[in-house]
Amino acid sequence: MTTDHRPARPSWQAQAPQQQGDGTREPDRRTSRSRPRVSMPDRVWGVLVWGAMVFFLINVVLLIATVAVNSVATRWFATWLPQGFTLHWYAQAWSDFQLASVLWVTVEVVGAVVLLSILLGVPAAYALARVQFRGKRVAMLIFLLPLMVPPVTYGIPMATVMYKVGLAGTLGGVILANLVPALPFVILVMTPFIEQIDPNLEAAARIFGANTFRYFRYVLLPLLVPGMLAAGLLVLVRTIGLFELTFFTAGPATQTLVVALYYAVFSTGVRAPQSIDAMAMIYMAITLIWVLIALQFVSPTQIVSRVKEQRR
Repeated sequence: MTTDHRPARPSWQAQAPQQQGDGTREPDRRTSRSRPRVSMPDRVWGVLVWGAMVFFLINVVLLIATVAVNSVATRWFATWLPQGFTLHWYAQAWSDFQLASVLWVTVEVVGAVVLLSILLGVPAAYALARVQFRGKRVAMLIFLLPLMVPPVTYGIPMATVMYKVGLAGTLGGVILANLVPALPFVILVMTPFIEQIDPNLEAAARIFGANTFRYFRYVLLPLLVPGMLAAGLLVLVRTIGLFELTFFTAGPATQTLVVALYYAVFSTGVRAPQSIDAMAMIYMAITLIWVLIALQFVSPTQIVSRVKEQRR
């Protein structure tokens, strides 16, 4: 009896695909994965969607680039690029449109609206998230009406009432007008945010002897800070760009930057377009700076919502 002294094949050789007679190897069915086939209509639809997105982004970038270049151009007529560049138009816009006072009014309005909307909206959102009462959905709908209705719809009657009581044209009237749509933003963000906080934390804090102030200071407030920052970010961006309500209630000394930009474009008299574009660039730069500063403290993913599961 002869013994086969050939070494055993390694496992990787045993599992290798066998070679067929024509020299080709048979594909390993265990490792091959079938790729889903994309139909022709789906491919055409995907190309159209991406093409529309790219076309839209290119137009936006070109518009912004045109305004930015024109704001520093000396003379630009029938050429691809201006003949020279200067910052004279920014200095002229700063002095002609009194941007120092306009920016200060904008800071006052935005700061007051953000602070008041947080102070009033967080307790209201906490009550809507924790307290169960009849008519809760109706109350939520009333709070969210300023978001669902165009600002012009209620802005004109509100401005009429403010003019009658003497609030229109004052800084307080502008703050109150901007607070109307800002408060629902806070409630809309904070209500689902508070619903995600475990209510048993309050009971545990009470068991260990914490009063209401200590529970709010050391337990609830640290959990609410991310949601408050997210809500403040929404209110800040909304207030800076809100035009209708501010335009209806602002006076000559209480114009925010967006209203001053509107008057600069459509006011009587001949104004250099470069100066108006410089003012537009200042407005855009301030808005982006505020957004970038806010994004250092809050991520957009913190603006979350949760659908409550129905209890069986």
